[in-house]
Amino acid sequence: MSETNKFVNQIIHGDCVEILKQIPDGTVDMCFADPPFNLKKKYGNWKDEKNTEEYIEWCERWLDEMVRVLKPSGTLFVHNIPKWLPYYAVHLNKKGMIFRHWIAWEAMSVPLGKTLLPSHYGILYYTKSRKGFKFYDLRRPHERCRKCGEFAKDYGGKKYMRHPFGTLLGDVWTDIHRIRHAKRRDNHPCQLPEPLLERLILMSTDEGDIVLDPFIGAGTTALSAKRLKRNFIGIDNDRKYVEITLRKLKEIKPFSNNGYVYSCNGNSHNKNNNPWKNHTVRDDELKEKAKNEKPEKQKKLIEIL
Repeated sequence: MSETNKFVNQIIHGDCVEILKQIPDGTVDMCFADPPFNLKKKYGNWKDEKNTEEYIEWCERWLDEMVRVLKPSGTLFVHNIPKWLPYYAVHLNKKGMIFRHWIAWEAMSVPLGKTLLPSHYGILYYTKSRKGFKFYDLRRPHERCRKCGEFAKDYGGKKYMRHPFGTLLGDVWTDIHRIRHAKRRDNHPCQLPEPLLERLILMSTDEGDIVLDPFIGAGTTALSAKRLKRNFIGIDNDRKYVEITLRKLKEIKPFSNNGYVYSCNGNSHNKNNNPWKNHTVRDDELKEKAKNEKPEKQKKLIEIL
């Protein structure tokens, strides 16, 4: 573990494959990768335009390294457009990784010729072992009508059976969206929203675990990990993005909380730490939070939970 310590809580400038080779086997709890999509986007010093064979060969190199550094109980998430994820899945299956889910999160795009309108990004969810991996059920608020406040889902006369803290999280996420406004994002073409990474981290890690991102970009993974008291390792081949991430990390204050909610104040995202009004909350935390309520409410909540 001592060899790993020099990488922990560091944002490293360099080639991701070469840096990953220096990290010892089986020392990371969660890996998340959001590589360039090979769509000719303007990254700092990366040429996002390769032929298919060259792109897939490069992807398999960093995928192999991420599989290697994962602990037996580790989790791997890979984010990309649907065009490339099947290639990743075939390779990961050959490596003996265990497929769990294809998570789709809603993100409208632009028409690309004679095709259906692209409306989601995919996240491949794999574990290194069939048993003994970390997984925590998450809940999100029940969807309601914006005008009348009624539940959007038809419970067929069984509304009384709904869970007071929301529905268990599925594999289609429509409540997290791209950062579209320039004033809310950094100078990066594909910056991910922090709630997306916080949700993945809450689902698959505990405080003190190590989260690795070989394409740290604007720092979303590292920021989310630090805020939730996880350790992080970030890598990027562009010094500008490394500097952006390091600057933002200085502003993050870690806190113990397995649920969160975002609200926008015009220039940034703020947290509301009310345990009963969370955007996403870990199911195993609810009874603990109920214990802090007044006796009459506590009894009712524990009975429901």
